[in-house]
Amino acid sequence: MNEKNTAETNPGLSKLTLWVMTVATGLVVANLYYSQPLLDDIARTFRVSNGSAGYIAMLTQIGYATGMLFLIPLGDMLKRKKLIMVDFALIIASLLLTAFAKSFLVLMMASFLIGFTSIIPQLIIPMAAHLSKPEERGKTVGQVMSGLLIGILLSRTISGYVGAHYGWQVMFMIAAGMMLLLWVIIYFLFPEIEPQYKGNYANLMRSLITLIKTEPLLRLASIRGFLCYACFGAFWTTLIFLLRQPQFNMGSQAAGLFGLVGAFGALGAVFMGKISDKGNPYQVTTFSVLLIVVSYIVFFVSAKSLAGLITGVILLDLGVQATHISNQTMIFTLSAEARNRLNTVYMVSYFMGGATGTFLASRAWNGFEWKGVTIIGLALAVAASLVHLFYRKTVQLQMK
Repeated sequence: MNEKNTAETNPGLSKLTLWVMTVATGLVVANLYYSQPLLDDIARTFRVSNGSAGYIAMLTQIGYATGMLFLIPLGDMLKRKKLIMVDFALIIASLLLTAFAKSFLVLMMASFLIGFTSIIPQLIIPMAAHLSKPEERGKTVGQVMSGLLIGILLSRTISGYVGAHYGWQVMFMIAAGMMLLLWVIIYFLFPEIEPQYKGNYANLMRSLITLIKTEPLLRLASIRGFLCYACFGAFWTTLIFLLRQPQFNMGSQAAGLFGLVGAFGALGAVFMGKISDKGNPYQVTTFSVLLIVVSYIVFFVSAKSLAGLITGVILLDLGVQATHISNQTMIFTLSAEARNRLNTVYMVSYFMGGATGTFLASRAWNGFEWKGVTIIGLALAVAASLVHLFYRKTVQLQMK
């Protein structure tokens, strides 16, 4: 693939800035996942069913997708750092609203707002790609993504522990404090990037449709990402319900500890980015999608096996994360001036997939429990494999 508009100017990317981006990405994205190990506790607090509590996670994912659709394109139109600073204030307000919610309805609204405002990682990742050298873009995206993925996984460990010892509301108070600290650090350390898009917001949004129509690799990444992240959401939303059953008799802290297991997959993110730079991205992604299929086969036979669940978690997280790295590295080569919009299309699809997987798995759990969840996940994983194979010739032509 040949990158368009390679003659771009930027202030460069120092090691310190890259590490700040990596840490910031992980801390902000964690806001989206604190609720997952706490769903059973939330259900008890508001006296709702586990299936209804699952809507909290689903609304957070939908909010994230909505925020990316309407806010992330502004990264091509407005100064990036200023946009990030304003958004931080909104994140803090959303977290505090969640912590002090007095009804389940308010909690659902606050959960949507957490997702809607916590879109900063999707401004940082294109920024890192923009500032990096073209030959190191996969490595750079991989490092920032490793922060994001570790944030996703360790957020469950942290919230599970805090929820078990101090109550689920305290977790969101702590998160608000961390966002305030991060706001100060970024204010002093992040570079500013001048926007390249000169049109108005309406034309900016219409250009998303144009990108979808004209970029087949963007369509591939979006559909593949939707299906893979649906598999991810299906598992992590319902894991706490399985662990609460008599064969395990575990709580939110145990569910959170599974995040430590999944972190092994996140640690492979930089490695997968390097392979995407030097090897054949399509072959790498073929392998990673197959890992997701295998993980759900393992989950299907592991309803009473802790070792099986641990094995499946490692396979699932490595597969999903490696596919995600490959998808983003691929779309960032398409157009330098449209990276935020390309990322918008992809990430909206990605998190709508997460919301879909969460919804389907929550419904499947109510009717068929773990067996229903694993069948849903396996069907989504197989669909991702078929889409990947369908686009094989298109990828080969684009890579020439």
